[in-house]
Amino acid sequence: MRIITKYLIRQHTGPFLFAFSALTGLLFLNAVALRMDDLVGKGLPWSVIGEFLLLSLPHTVALTLPMAILVSVLYTFSELTAANEIAAMAAGGIKPFRILLPLLGVGTILAGVMLFFNDRVLPEANHRLKNLIIDISQKSPTFVLRERVINEIETEDRRGAVYLQAATIDRVTNELTKVVIYDLSDPSAHRTTYATRGTMAFSDNRSDLYLTLYDGDVLEAEQGRSGEFNRSEFDVQIVPLRGVGDELERREGGVGRSDREMSIALLKAEIDSRAENLDRVRQQSLRQAQLTITDALGYPPPESTEPNQPESVSRDRAGSVIGRGSGQRLTADTDDLTRQTALTGRQNLSRLTALQSASDQFRVEIHKKYAIAFACIVFVLMGAPLGIRFPRGGIGTVIVASVAIFAVYWAGLIGGENLANEGVVTPFWAMWTADLIFLGVGVALAARMSRTVGTNRGGGLSEVLFNLSNFGRRMTTHYRKT
Repeated sequence: MRIITKYLIRQHTGPFLFAFSALTGLLFLNAVALRMDDLVGKGLPWSVIGEFLLLSLPHTVALTLPMAILVSVLYTFSELTAANEIAAMAAGGIKPFRILLPLLGVGTILAGVMLFFNDRVLPEANHRLKNLIIDISQKSPTFVLRERVINEIETEDRRGAVYLQAATIDRVTNELTKVVIYDLSDPSAHRTTYATRGTMAFSDNRSDLYLTLYDGDVLEAEQGRSGEFNRSEFDVQIVPLRGVGDELERREGGVGRSDREMSIALLKAEIDSRAENLDRVRQQSLRQAQLTITDALGYPPPESTEPNQPESVSRDRAGSVIGRGSGQRLTADTDDLTRQTALTGRQNLSRLTALQSASDQFRVEIHKKYAIAFACIVFVLMGAPLGIRFPRGGIGTVIVASVAIFAVYWAGLIGGENLANEGVVTPFWAMWTADLIFLGVGVALAARMSRTVGTNRGGGLSEVLFNLSNFGRRMTTHYRKT
């Protein structure tokens, strides 16, 4: 039995690695293509681009790992059945379900790996990726000067544009030759600077550019004075251009974490915090209701137990409320207190609804981490019987069945999450319904494995399509008759 176990695991390893690599590559390229607009024209260094790609990978892996398990199990068992190896094992006295046990063990191990990945790796990667995208989005397009071209330079300290032209630009030494600067930042005077050569250097924070020009002159024409023209020569002149740098600024700490950027421990801490707030709001509503009732009945209000609340109050004969500890007279009568109670009740109800909704959202994320990990086991239970049932379907049946199963499963997760966020279903059923349904189907199919092991005839994709078309024709005929 140990030999058969090793053989089955070895037969499963190759298709799993191939399916995992292919699916991850395809979905990863699609995810990167959707976010390519965030990178184009930013002049980002290769280290930042590499970090962006690396942080985009975990989200793809979270989708493709369970899918790869389903594909590999379907393919492996269909190939083993087509080669009569499953039938030979059954003839040797090995029960079909015993053949499934090694892969269930592998699926359990991968489920544990998936749970650790969803809990520790994926949230941190999502958080860092979000912060990186925010930093990149705040970055201006690359500041690049081109030779023999009039380059427009946008600055922070000038109201208009500055244009620069240079005959040659040395990228290593940052030296320029035959420099011309057209300064249109001042609408009342146009200034043109000519220099034989120059150098450029950024400030320490890489945001300001300083041009040091040599052997040139400045021509300035003031628009307010007709015909006035000034010309001045210089040996060395420094022209500061502020705010033209393009260094990516990485903020420390970044922004706050959303539910998909938290581990299970952080999610539970957020749930506990909101549970405390819920209790506090309920206690506040209860005290307000007790105060209103006792005021309406003319009894002294109950003593306050909150340290920050005002001391208890009593009513005098005129209907006013007198503070016992402070001795101040309050002018609110019973109607005012009733209106205040109603207003506070509406506010507390809104707070309760918001706190409960946030708690449910965090619970959904916790159940999602466990449910996706458990899907690794469920797909093994479903894939093996289906692979035995359709041994001649080939790769076509494997692809169609895998896409259909995973599409239904993922639609169930997304739909359940939306329903839980709207308060229609509980977080548990929102995330576990799809797993439990597929688990029931997998157990039912696994129990019937012994009936489909004895032959490998039929079971092709054409047979599946033929059966579906016959079923459709029968249903159409039935409805026409009725």
